Amino acid sequence: STQTARVADNLHKNHLEDPKKQRAGTLRGGQKQRLALAAVTLHRPELLLLDEPTSAVDPQSRRDFWDNLFELADSGTTILVSSHYMDEAERCHRLAILDHGRVVAEGAPKALSKDIDAIVIEIETDRPRWARQCLESVPSVRSVTQLGTRLHAMLDRSTYHPVDVVGQSLGAAGLQSRINVTPATLEDVFVAATGFGEER
Repeated sequence: STQTARVADNLHKNHLEDPKKQRAGTLRGGQKQRLALAAVTLHRPELLLLDEPTSAVDPQSRRDFWDNLFELADSGTTILVSSHYMDEAERCHRLAILDHGRVVAEGAPKALSKDIDAIVIEIETDRPRWARQCLESVPSVRSVTQLGTRLHAMLDRSTYHPVDVVGQSLGAAGLQSRINVTPATLEDVFVAATGFGEER
């Protein structure tokens, strides 16, 4: 029957042919997510709402899951995904960033990164924690975060010569550093759009 064919097709697309005799409760995290997707898409919905669909899933399973979502989107399904993973949000065609239930930014990921209301600076230094403390006292610096041995700082968009501002602050503290303006990540966009972590 048509229904049987759809079930077989969904099992195949979601790599569930091997465990098809297993009980759902015994499946691993990624398999459970693929099973859930196979079940909710069996009737070919026009709209699919997914709430953090890949939490607790390994990176390969997450990639496979998103490949299936893109295939659904290409076939005409509108998919709305909620996620707090910025690398996952980057996969979407359009984003809406919410802050306390209110949309504070929306658009395509690249456009949001380009139009961020901040200048993003990357700093390489051998003493990143001390450098971070120094930068947090600079008035034009809105946010500083550490990424391994690098720092990511966001400055007011109106900052004149932001690389010099950062360099002078670190130099005055006796720190050697390499400083560059860098493109904003979606995490930067989120932080800027939600007020740089400040209480409002």
